[in-house]
Amino acid sequence: MKNFIVFSISFLALFAAFQVISGYLMTLFFTPDMTTVWRQSGSLSSSDVIKGNPSLSPFLSAFFAATIAYFSPKLFVKNSRN
Repeated sequence: MKNFIVFSISFLALFAAFQVISGYLMTLFFTPDMTTVWRQSGSLSSSDVIKGNPSLSPFLSAFFAATIAYFSPKLFVKNSRN
């Protein structure tokens, strides 16, 4: 059980770190097309507000994937002790 807890915590920490790093790199290398965006902005309302709450679903799905990945070898590999 201790191995599973260590595995889960390290997996989720690495998952979060990779998400932050990939978001940073995507933002860093993104080049917007300003002429197209400027033409499309004329039809937008000036009172629109973007709202949203952060979601834990990626972390929960990663946790369940890690759990399945951790326990699945025990289902397919026979115990070598007889």
